[in-house]
Amino acid sequence: MLHPRGGSRQSPISAVFVTNADIDHLVGLLTLREQQAFTLFGSRSTLAQVAGASVFGVLNKDLVKTREVDLESTVDTGIGLKVTAFPVPGKVALYLEGDVVDVGAEGESTVGLEITDGVKKFFYVPGCSDINERVAKRLRGADLLFFDGTTYTDDEMVALGLSPKTAHRMGHVAMSGKDGSVARFAESGIGRKIYVHINNTNPVLIEDSKERASVEKAGWDVAYDGMEVVL
Repeated sequence: MLHPRGGSRQSPISAVFVTNADIDHLVGLLTLREQQAFTLFGSRSTLAQVAGASVFGVLNKDLVKTREVDLESTVDTGIGLKVTAFPVPGKVALYLEGDVVDVGAEGESTVGLEITDGVKKFFYVPGCSDINERVAKRLRGADLLFFDGTTYTDDEMVALGLSPKTAHRMGHVAMSGKDGSVARFAESGIGRKIYVHINNTNPVLIEDSKERASVEKAGWDVAYDGMEVVL
């Protein structure tokens, strides 16, 4: 599907939508720099971070066009899909944090995407610090959901001695616990639920772990490299 079509360095990727300005959400742009044309979609604030970082000067401005997207405004990507960006609880990117960090803020910094071809609809929410009623209501009954699977427990990084920050402080909701994504989406009526954006500390990555068994029992899939999903 992603093999070159025509020219030996051609890429079939014609559009990219960035959902926040965190490094792990933007760095992939650097692998698309080889004189390839595509459209880069994102909120005003996120695209401003791309424009302000000199490293992204490798993106050829004659070929890479940017499109600012207003929240709750549906845009036609030109590739058969319409996308609506909506705010979810989150925070600014780590390198933009000040002395006080508003975790859980809803604005342009962290967005989810509602994507449709006019027949079916799915959601992509790789970062989310809390599943409030507004988020739960919006995702209810979706055909497919790709959702933030960064950590299994909220204190995962702390317990491993890797960071003093909980998942929530980093802008993510854990899988487990009464306010975790497994519990909050248990009665959501979503057709298929897939965890993405999974940290390498998360034990669900171990196929025979009890944590993996727990999320699979709850109806979740764990994304993997090369995964293909058909609606």
